[in-house]
Amino acid sequence: MRIHTARTYLSILASAAASTCSAADKMKAGVVFLHGLGDTPAGWSDLKHQLARFDARLKSPEIEWTFPAAPTIPITINGGATMPGWFDLFDWPIGPDAKDDRARVLQGVEAVKTQIAKLEARGVAPDRIVVGGFSQGGAIALNAAYRHDKKLGACVALSGWLTLKEDFSGDLGAAKGTPLFWGHGVHDDKVLFPHQKIGVDLLTQRGVAVDASQYAMGHGAHPDEMAKLAKFVGDVLFPES
Repeated sequence: MRIHTARTYLSILASAAASTCSAADKMKAGVVFLHGLGDTPAGWSDLKHQLARFDARLKSPEIEWTFPAAPTIPITINGGATMPGWFDLFDWPIGPDAKDDRARVLQGVEAVKTQIAKLEARGVAPDRIVVGGFSQGGAIALNAAYRHDKKLGACVALSGWLTLKEDFSGDLGAAKGTPLFWGHGVHDDKVLFPHQKIGVDLLTQRGVAVDASQYAMGHGAHPDEMAKLAKFVGDVLFPES
């Protein structure tokens, strides 16, 4: 008969606790979603409820939803008036040759990296973190995801565009394993529709798996888009369910 000492029991308990924590951590997930120009986090904070109506898996309490706020900055197309924005805009509408605000785009990328780091510190694995955004927020999300040094769970761009395209001419490293959902309205008169094809083609050539969808709408969100996005995110975070 094996005799267990107090130290042995403590080791067994510690091992069991570590195993339980590890299993719990594997269930954790995070979604970081960035709003568009002139908006606030409140404008998209209901996204988690909207998506959960289409896919019950997204009701999981294990998902931590984060909606960062853009800084208030002068916007050139707004006559220099200040408003919430991730970066400045110099052209309107935003066409394929629109000028980029490199410094502020990269600042936005750093802001997303900070949110990712916070989630990782709370036990969320990088491949269970989804980074996304609408319009300007989508532009930042694309840059953040495909500059990252690790594969993330997914990237989501809703009516967004790929800024600083010249920075994505080479190998993306581990980031090319991050799948992308890109939804865009064919009648978008703000972020012009050709942006989707340009960005999708470039990232596909770099090895990114892209789910690109088009909708009969302008610059906004469509119910069919939300339904498809919900399934996409659900499949990423809960592939075995």
